[in-house]
Amino acid sequence: MNENNELKSSYIHTAKFEIQMKKKLRSLIEDNTTRNGKLFDYFIQVIILISLISFAIETLPNNSEETKKVLFLIELISVIIFSVEYLLRVYSAKSPLKYIFSFFGIIDLLAILPFYLKFAIDLRALRVFRVFRIFRALKLIRYNKALLRFHVAAKMVKEEMVLFFIVTAILVFLSASGIYFFENEAQPEVFSSIFHSFWWAIVTLTTVGYGDVYPITVGGKIFTFFVLIIGVGVVTVPAGIIATALTSARNMEKE
Repeated sequence: MNENNELKSSYIHTAKFEIQMKKKLRSLIEDNTTRNGKLFDYFIQVIILISLISFAIETLPNNSEETKKVLFLIELISVIIFSVEYLLRVYSAKSPLKYIFSFFGIIDLLAILPFYLKFAIDLRALRVFRVFRIFRALKLIRYNKALLRFHVAAKMVKEEMVLFFIVTAILVFLSASGIYFFENEAQPEVFSSIFHSFWWAIVTLTTVGYGDVYPITVGGKIFTFFVLIIGVGVVTVPAGIIATALTSARNMEKE
């Protein structure tokens, strides 16, 4: 009986210790208002920047063997640190699965995945996965309050932005259809179908206007004028929505 009580007491003590440990880790990893939290944030930010610079240097032609060894060492150390950070976040999270499949959880995984994949995948396919290392830049969002506001603002205007992109897609289709009917006979090689007209519709609605594809008929030019006017709204509407959301996020932060 006493032995059972001791085992039960030991189990309770271990459970309490684990809960306290998770709280401390969560405070260190997620709360950047404390001294240790800030130091952790700055440390990870520095590692991210070093890793990204190293990745950029790797792309330089004619790197010496010594340089390649140093870059590999930097990559190895970075991956070890990011892997430990990822495991600590999974361990200390209130809901590990929710973190794993969250935006930041996926970004944290993509930051380390390419390194491990190269040991399991044919080297010829390696270059496809190396591109995911650029996602480490997105890890900086987690450690910057100003950038974090964009994340909060994006969540606030998610429905409005979805509606905006749907309307934009409809406008692109209508613009491509319109310019096709105006320009198809005059420029059959350029506007040979509505699908071929999508490029013109996109660059015109976004007011980029590369000039590689343009109307030559009077009807096409008049139609383009109206598309350009609408394009100004296409560019400014999301900017206004996001600016309003950022203001709201900043006010929420102050409160």
